[in-house]
Amino acid sequence: MASINLIERILEGFDPVGNGLDNDFVLTKLTAMKGCGCKVPRDVLLQLLETFKTDLVINNEEVDIGLDSCVIPLRHPGLRLVQTTDFFYPLVDDPYIMGRITCANVLSDLYAMGVSECDNMLMLLGVAVALTESQRDIIVRLFIQGFKDAADEADTKIRGGQTVRCPWLLLGGVATSVANESEIIKVDRAVPGDVLVLTKPIGGQVAVNSYEWIKKNNGKIEEFGLDSAKIMTAFKQVCEQMCRLNRNAAKLLHKYEAHSSTDVTGFGILGHAENLARVQKQPVEFIIEKLPIIEYMDEIVDKMIATGGEGFRLFEGRSAETSGGLLIAMSEKNAKEYIQELHSLDRAPAWIIGRVAAKTNDSVARIIPNVLRQSISSSL
Repeated sequence: MASINLIERILEGFDPVGNGLDNDFVLTKLTAMKGCGCKVPRDVLLQLLETFKTDLVINNEEVDIGLDSCVIPLRHPGLRLVQTTDFFYPLVDDPYIMGRITCANVLSDLYAMGVSECDNMLMLLGVAVALTESQRDIIVRLFIQGFKDAADEADTKIRGGQTVRCPWLLLGGVATSVANESEIIKVDRAVPGDVLVLTKPIGGQVAVNSYEWIKKNNGKIEEFGLDSAKIMTAFKQVCEQMCRLNRNAAKLLHKYEAHSSTDVTGFGILGHAENLARVQKQPVEFIIEKLPIIEYMDEIVDKMIATGGEGFRLFEGRSAETSGGLLIAMSEKNAKEYIQELHSLDRAPAWIIGRVAAKTNDSVARIIPNVLRQSISSSL
């Protein structure tokens, strides 16, 4: 499906009746959690991973547990196996769009390592037991089509997977690449003086959940005095950027000599900055000075915080993203050229959001007090 058709589909919204489902059918009712917000908290996960009895994330040519993809030297000289898996629960109601988001999110872990070519994908699908046979057939067919279309856009194929029945609807996959060592970014080379680049705005969790408040008519729109039209615009914007592959962003990592990179997903921008900063060869700190936020999402969070809420911890950098952008450390000169070329390819902005500094205390990454918030309007 061409990207213009994808945008049209997002703007039109999902029509359950037109797809053979009941008028009141809602895909997100098939789970109690949404997207990458289902992840085990980062601090808990790090404790659980101690079972593997290793504190090495990057060991010579091997990348182990703790980064986006594992990188394993093969018995064939110069070749590496790069592999990742990811799965989560639906966060939008269009199964086709959900398929595209799922595929893009899985591939993003390869792209975060600078690997832009995927040799094979597997698809993971847990079909909710609450679905009737008719609903199952419609939803699974649409999901597979969306997943396949995104894989086609990435120039890869799906050659297997697993389908089971689950209490909740579960969606995911595996991405694998056999790459020459030159195709993989060394992600541990950030140095003081580098700047931090982000390729998609944050606020996806806020957009998805506030859209749910409209659907559920649960009183939160009135409670916080929110603008439903602005929420709808933000929701459409986040659907587009979740479907957008980070492939061009990955290709340009090589051209502009990126020193370090990761993608921003379930741990939030600060969580992923921490993960990346702690594996650098030099003792450094990632300092975030600007937060590009999907338009109107910061206002929603302000209103939530004013009434005693956490506001999804967006301003703390802990709000979950699904199929978020890449967070990159590179020289300032290269960063400006990188942003300009990426915009010409993806027709979407990227930003310098901070800097890399020499480490002076226990912190590996932080958001400065009174961080600059930049509201990013939709281009749809």
